[in-house]
Amino acid sequence: MSIKAAAKSDFMTVKKITHTTIREVYPHYYPEGAVLFFLRHHSDESILDDITEGSVFLCVNQDHIPVGTVTLKENEICRLFVLPQFQGMGYGKELLDFAEAEIAQNYTEIMLDASFPGKALYLKRGYTEYEYRTVDTGHNDFLCYDIMIKPV
Repeated sequence: MSIKAAAKSDFMTVKKITHTTIREVYPHYYPEGAVLFFLRHHSDESILDDITEGSVFLCVNQDHIPVGTVTLKENEICRLFVLPQFQGMGYGKELLDFAEAEIAQNYTEIMLDASFPGKALYLKRGYTEYEYRTVDTGHNDFLCYDIMIKPV
């Protein structure tokens, strides 16, 4: 397994990992309006801008298959996704280890927005709830999430 910076040529791979994970996992936790919100939030433009800024990383397994991605913005971990068929194999842990080590080089605190599917992992890793937020996504659906923090 390796983690590398994503290049512009990796755009479709990052998008596929992100959107596939949202489409397959999030409907078990969120109403349709919230799932659509996540897909719009992780738009082509957003992903490409982050790749251009050098803040997107890809996790590639031993068979050279891209299995996960993470985006780092200053002291914030964003867009951490592992394809559903590769979840539970330690790739999420490796991405989180990588992200925390990168952030710890320049900051004393790590922040992230925790979706329902990821919250248990973050709690196990020592993150604490800082703030609870809801977003009206339309269609009488709401997106609920926690902002979590962890000292380095």
